[in-house]
Amino acid sequence: MVLRIENLSRVATGILLLEDRLPYSLGGRPRFVISRIESRGAREVAYPVRSDVRGRFVVGPLSLRFADLFGLVELTRSFTSTDALVVTPTVVPLPPIRLGGDWAGGGDSRARSISTMGEDDVTTREYRHGDDLRRVHWRSTARYGELMVRREEQPWQNRGVLLLDTRASSHRGDGPGSSFEWAVSATASVGAHLARDGFGLRFVTDIGNEVSGYSAEAMAGTPFEGVLLDTLALVSTSGGQSLNSGLASIRRGGGEGLVIAVLGSLSDADLDALARFRHHASACVAIVLDTATWTSSVAGSPHRDHAQSCALLAGAGWRVLPAGARTDLRTMWGSAATAAPALAAR
Repeated sequence: MVLRIENLSRVATGILLLEDRLPYSLGGRPRFVISRIESRGAREVAYPVRSDVRGRFVVGPLSLRFADLFGLVELTRSFTSTDALVVTPTVVPLPPIRLGGDWAGGGDSRARSISTMGEDDVTTREYRHGDDLRRVHWRSTARYGELMVRREEQPWQNRGVLLLDTRASSHRGDGPGSSFEWAVSATASVGAHLARDGFGLRFVTDIGNEVSGYSAEAMAGTPFEGVLLDTLALVSTSGGQSLNSGLASIRRGGGEGLVIAVLGSLSDADLDALARFRHHASACVAIVLDTATWTSSVAGSPHRDHAQSCALLAGAGWRVLPAGARTDLRTMWGSAATAAPALAAR
C-alpha cells in the first residue's frame, strides 16, 4: 500500500503522525512519522499487507495528527476516502491436457444439428446478465415464462462450465485450511487455465448462481478469468441441500461441451442427479473431495463413502479425480488425461 501526502498550503508543516485503518485480517494499523513537508511538497510512505483469507476488504480512511512548527497547537484530522482491496483465491498453474467437449458457434453443421427442433428452441436461449435487451424474443418469453433472447452467430469456440459445490453440509474444516477453500482454489485454477486456453466458460454454483463468459461486458474486453476470480473472492458456503438447482441452470443454458464439477461429500440423491445429468454434456469431469481427510467423519452422516462415490460416478460415465487434504492440484490435474481414455475428446 502506498500513501501519498501532499501539503497544499503555503507554509511548511510540522511533525505529522499518520495512521491508516485496516481490517483485522490484514494486520495491525500502520503508523508513520513524517518530520516535515514543505509548501506544495509531497511525501510517499508504503507498507505491505498480507491476507491468509480471500475476500473484499476496505482500506482506510487515513487519519493524521499534526502540530505547528513550535509545538503549540496539535490537530487531528480523519479523511473520508477509502479503497477496496480484493484478495482472490490461490491459482495453481496447471499442465495442458485434452479433456474433450463440443465446439460451439456459427456454421452449417451446427444449424443442421438443431434443425429438427422448434423455431423457438433453435433461435433463443435464457437471458443472461449483460445481454442486450434488444435481443429479447417476446414470443419465447411468453411461452417459457422467463426472459429469453435470440441466439447470435458466434465464432467457433470450445466451451464448458464450472460447477462448484458450495454446500456447507458437504465440506469439512474451518478457515483457509478447509475443504471448501481447497475447492474454491481448484475452481479458480481450472477456470483460469481453461480461459487462457480459449474456452468460453460459465461458472455455476449448486444453488444456481451463475457468472457467464458470454456476457456483453466480456465481449467488450473483460477477460472471463478476471470475472471468475473476482466472483470466487466473495463466494461463501450455502445452505443448499442438493445439486439440483446448479445442474438445472446448466441444462437451461443449452448444455455444455465440457462440464467440470468440484464436489464435496455426496449423498445418494446427489450421485443419482449427477448420473442422470451425464447425458447432457459430451464430457464430464468430477473433482471429488475426500472431506474426511480435512477432519474426522461426522457420525450419522448421510453422505456416501468417498471411494464409493468415486466408483459410482465413474460407472455413470464421469471422469473422476479424487482429491484429499494433501493432494497436489497440479499432479491431480495432469492425471485427468489418463483417468478415463474412453471420454477423450472426439
